[in-house]
Amino acid sequence: MTASVTRTHRWWTAPWLFLALGLAVTAVFVLFPFLNTVVLSFTDATMVRGGRFVGLDNYRRLSDDPRFWTALLNSSLYVVCVVPFMVVLPLLLASLVSGPGRLIGVFRSAFYTPVVMSAVAVGLIWTNLLDSRGLVNEALSWLELVSKPVPFIADRWLLLISAMFVTVWTGVGYYMVIYLAALAHIPTALYDAASVDGAGPVRRFVSVTVPGVRSTMALVGVLSSVAAFRVFSEVYVLSGNTGGTGGKDMTMTMLIQREGTGLSADTGYATAISVVMFVITLALLIVQLRMQRRDGDAE
Repeated sequence: MTASVTRTHRWWTAPWLFLALGLAVTAVFVLFPFLNTVVLSFTDATMVRGGRFVGLDNYRRLSDDPRFWTALLNSSLYVVCVVPFMVVLPLLLASLVSGPGRLIGVFRSAFYTPVVMSAVAVGLIWTNLLDSRGLVNEALSWLELVSKPVPFIADRWLLLISAMFVTVWTGVGYYMVIYLAALAHIPTALYDAASVDGAGPVRRFVSVTVPGVRSTMALVGVLSSVAAFRVFSEVYVLSGNTGGTGGKDMTMTMLIQREGTGLSADTGYATAISVVMFVITLALLIVQLRMQRRDGDAE
C-alpha cells in the first residue's frame, strides 16, 4: 500500500518538478510585471516617486483625452489596412519562390533581408527616400507625374500610409517564411491532379494552395494584427519622434512611450493606457480565434 501511494505521489509531482523552472521564470518576468502594471494604473505614480491610490481617475482622464482617441484611431486603421496585405502578399511571394530554380534562393534572401534589418535603420532609409528632396520625389518629378514634391512625411494621412507601406515592406519576408513551411506540406499530387483537370496557375492557387494553407493564413492574421496594433518604430522614425503634425499620427505605443518615459513621466497614466491596449489586443485575438474555429467547424 505504501509503495503504491509513493508511486502515485511521484506520478503527480514529477511533471510539476519539470515545469517548476518555466513557471518560476513566467511568474517573475510575465505575471508579476503584468500585475504590477495593473496596480500602477490605479495610482498617480511617476518616475521619481511612488504613487497614491486614485481609483479610476486615470481611466476617466484617458476617456477624456483626445490624444488617446487619436492614437486608438491610428492604431486601429493600421490593423485594418496592414493585415490584409500581410496575409495575402507573403502567400503570393511564397508561391512564387517555393519551386525549384537557380535564383529562388536569391529571391528568398532578398525578400527576407528587411526582416533582419534594424527598425531604426529601415526608418531612416525610408525617411530619406520619402523626403521632399528624396529619391521617390525625384523619380516622380522626372517621370512628370507630379508638379511639386509630395509631402509623404509631412502630411498626416500620407505619413500614416507611408508608415504602413514600410511595415508591409519590412514584415512580408517573415510571413513568407511561415507560408513556405506550410506550402511544403501540401501534397504535390493535388497540383498534378489539378493540372490534369486543366487548371492553370491561378486556378491551382485558388483551389489547392489557399485551402491547403487556410490555418496558416489565420495564424498570420493573428500575428500581424497584434504587430500592427502595437506599431511603434515606423511612425516614430518617419515622424521624427513627433507623431506627425500636432501628434496626429501618434499610435498607442507612442503615446505610452511619451507618457511613461522621462523625469516628468506620468507612470500611472501610461500604465492605464497599457492596460486598455492589452484588453483591446486580447479581445481582438479572441474574436480572430473564434472566427478561425468557426471556419474550421464549417469545413
